[in-house]
Order: sequence, then structure tokens, then C-alpha cells
Amino acid sequence: MITDTVRRAVRRLRPARPDRLSRALAAAGPAGLASAATPDTTGPAEALNGYQVLDEVLRLPVSTWRYHWDPPHVRHLGPMAQDWHAAFGLGANNVTISATDANGVALVCVQALHRHIDDLRSEIATLQERIARLEEPYRSEPHGSEPSRSQPSRSEPSTPPAR
Repeated sequence: MITDTVRRAVRRLRPARPDRLSRALAAAGPAGLASAATPDTTGPAEALNGYQVLDEVLRLPVSTWRYHWDPPHVRHLGPMAQDWHAAFGLGANNVTISATDANGVALVCVQALHRHIDDLRSEIATLQERIARLEEPYRSEPHGSEPSRSQPSRSEPSTPPAR
């Protein structure tokens, strides 16, 4: 059965000797796999550009599919592992997608989108202030009249017509 297949796969991931590395490889619990990424279990962290990650996510093909062993009514949603690996270069191979990497990509995208929204809010506030300054002369005039102009309107000739 599928559950037995998953159990065998998780057992293969767990080294016989429990240590920090084995906890980082696969910590299976009632809520699923957990990442034990800490400064003690990882190398140096590298900063990345969230907007570039977001651009890769936008180009990433995402589809619904089912595993060959799934019943016909079961569907999954996500990218193919090969596309994922080509886009991000994350994980140990191009046939699996690590839940840790998927979570990390999702969080970076949320952060990038939040920064983008903040930038847009700031731009909107600046534009609203600019519009308010441009409309100010019109607010001080009585309702229905236009502010005085330094140049004559098109309907009023600037010089009398020649006879």
C-alpha cells in the first residue's frame, strides 16, 4: 500500500545513528515532515533577491496531475520537479521537491509581494498629495466658476477682429 511505500522511503532517509544531521534530513511527525534548519545544521546563509524568485515563480509551469498509483479521482496541484529544479536549483535532485524549499520559496514571494504593496501604497500617497495640490486652486473658487486665468479663453479673442 502507499502508506508502506512512504514509510520505507522515510526509513531510507533516516540514518541508523540519530544525530543532528539525521534530524535535519527527515523529522517525521504527526503533522508531516519538519525541517531542522538551524545555524548548527546548515552552512552559511545567503541573501537573495525576492523579486527574482517571484519572477521565477511566475514563469514556473503549474498544473494538476496524479501519481500513477493514485486512484483516478485524486488530483494534486504543483510544478513538476524538473521545472522546479531548473527554475531554482534547489534540492538534492530534479525528481523531488523538498517541502522546506517549497515553503522557503513561498515565504520569499510573500515578502517580495509585501514590499511591492508597500511601494505601491507609498506611490499612491504621493500621487494623492500631488493631485490635492493641483486641485487646490479650484477648491477656493465659488462652486461652478473657474479660477481666474492669466490668458484669455479660446472663445474670447485677444484682439478685436480686423475690419
